[in-house]
Amino acid sequence: MAFSEKLSDRIREALSDLDDVTEKYMFGGMCFMVHGKMCIGVMGDEMMCRIGEENDEAATERPGCRAMMMGGKQMKGYVLVGEAGVKTKKEFQYWIDLCLEFNPKAKASKKRKSVD
Repeated sequence: MAFSEKLSDRIREALSDLDDVTEKYMFGGMCFMVHGKMCIGVMGDEMMCRIGEENDEAATERPGCRAMMMGGKQMKGYVLVGEAGVKTKKEFQYWIDLCLEFNPKAKASKKRKSVD
């Protein structure tokens, strides 16, 4: 699955002043890890935002936002935001800020043991 390089570049630029940001290809898209935790990403032409369950309901009421589904199940605490929700700098920055605000509260995934 291809993903929007333009949206990925916008996110990269928004995170450029932060320490400890890494990029990983996952879910067929690009994920930006902040302090070792999944924070923001791009899936197709949508922005994947990790915002925490407490923000799900209010977030999905915003233009261009919908719940993130994987395997037919809702991924609580994650939303996808389409172009309609990130057209302006202010709208785009809202999602960046919401993700970064949640990041310190997010649990890091467990490191997988490598098999030698």
